[in-house]
Amino acid sequence: MSAARAADRTPDSRSHAGLTIGEYLIQRLQEYGIGHIFGIPGDYVLSLYGMLEKSPIDVVGCTREDSAGFAADAYARIQGMGAICVTYCVGGLSVCNSIAGAYAEKSPVVMITGSPGLRERVNNPLLHHKVRDFRTQIEVFEKLCVAATELTDPIFAFREIDRVLDAAARFKRPVYIDIPRDMVHVVPHIGHAYRSAHPTFDQAAAEEAAREAADLLAAAERPLILAGIELHRFRLQDLMLELAESRNIPVAATVLAKSVVRENHPLYVGVYEGAVGNEATARFVDESDCILMLGCFMTDINLGGGTAKLDLSNSISVTSEELRIRRHHYHDVSLESFLRALHAFSFDVAERKIPESLKRRREPFRIEPDRAMGMSRMMARINDSLDERTIVIADIGDSLFAATELLIPGRTEFISPAYYTSMGFAVPASLGACVARPESRVVAICGDGAFQMTGMELSTVVRRGFSPIVIVVNNEGYGTERMLHPGDWKYNEIHSWKYHLLPQTLGGGTGYEVFTEGDFDAALKRAWDDRTGLSLIHVHVPVGDASQPLRRMAERLGSNV
Repeated sequence: MSAARAADRTPDSRSHAGLTIGEYLIQRLQEYGIGHIFGIPGDYVLSLYGMLEKSPIDVVGCTREDSAGFAADAYARIQGMGAICVTYCVGGLSVCNSIAGAYAEKSPVVMITGSPGLRERVNNPLLHHKVRDFRTQIEVFEKLCVAATELTDPIFAFREIDRVLDAAARFKRPVYIDIPRDMVHVVPHIGHAYRSAHPTFDQAAAEEAAREAADLLAAAERPLILAGIELHRFRLQDLMLELAESRNIPVAATVLAKSVVRENHPLYVGVYEGAVGNEATARFVDESDCILMLGCFMTDINLGGGTAKLDLSNSISVTSEELRIRRHHYHDVSLESFLRALHAFSFDVAERKIPESLKRRREPFRIEPDRAMGMSRMMARINDSLDERTIVIADIGDSLFAATELLIPGRTEFISPAYYTSMGFAVPASLGACVARPESRVVAICGDGAFQMTGMELSTVVRRGFSPIVIVVNNEGYGTERMLHPGDWKYNEIHSWKYHLLPQTLGGGTGYEVFTEGDFDAALKRAWDDRTGLSLIHVHVPVGDASQPLRRMAERLGSNV
């Protein structure tokens, strides 16, 4: 991740005189560092699409609206802010799931939609795409976004665009902008000057909270930092590492925040998933007598299906929305202001020795050429190829659980919807990652069920000339559900495609079919060296094969099924 993320820049104050509402929106998107916009056109948004195509923003046309949403989400996680533009209702309502995931996991995506013109709405006609009434769509997205606006009044249009984009940047959540098609070319006859929103925080409260936290950490014998995803979203990894390194405090990460710290850092002890994850990591975290939780979402996945044994009576939990130290709550304190205040305090922390078993090392993978390919062994082989320029995107299921064993040498180079857990994320997210950082090697891992949901977004990948490596794990069905609800259930079966032949259908790239470890090793080597186009590796794994983290998660959650 670059040191300066585009979405955290202060927008400039160039002249807005004479701009139309559409032009002003496009200018403001660029000022937040958005260079690309994903979506599908439709008649209610064609006028804005024409304006976008003439602008410096690159319009990335996708095959499905929900895929465009996933792509914009991944772009936002890498670039700092993303955007999607779709038509009214048939487009907008199709992207609800993607935007819901972005909200749940704090990914700032700007959802832009065209809608029927105001003049067309007179006497409430039954226009195409309309459902119930003209506000149905915005009312849905008001529940899925941190801020929403309908640009129906030229006097307030520029101010509303500012308000909503500021909310995306401040809260790191998606926002919604609805522009009726007869408002796109309207020039507001009113002066406007952008004024950035500067939220006020209570510095005295931050210092008091930091003092209490410092006293707790200084008194601890086994301190630990649990790093959460907000450290990435608010660009605070360096500040957290300065604190950890200056006091020599070990660091673990939640599943959602995997790779928020480079995983070969000497203070890093692994991903914490309770009893579901690495046993040594879980023991080390659970034995901590003071845990500084920074930007953590304490979800059931992060807590290993309820198997975590965190002692909250001696914990310090700080997010962008809440600061709690034991049973004390502090208000109006940002994550950044708390971290800076704590780092400024002079206090010593007991040195905690990290066992050799937790020092992450990459062990060379020894291939058994004729052995059937399995999930855990596949991840071990992928591990051999990872470097700091690799972005790994894992879909839900064993693609995620097995991938927790990967050692990511870069920082924030692992992307997965590990809280919202929506299948079908990885392939369109690989498009977003390629657009955001075309020089990186992008590796997407997904099951056959997830691929059949959104895999045709590879059409856009081929059209754009990108070269991700997409690994499709074929176990002929929904492997996670099979583990959660054992039995010969037909509903977990899906039709097996010849995935390796899809590059021929799409008109670009190379496909590989893999049955053994020798097959996979040869295919991965060829794909890694090939930057001419898409590489799709179709991996057959035995039905019933699963990583140990998935087996443990299924054992824990299966009782609820």
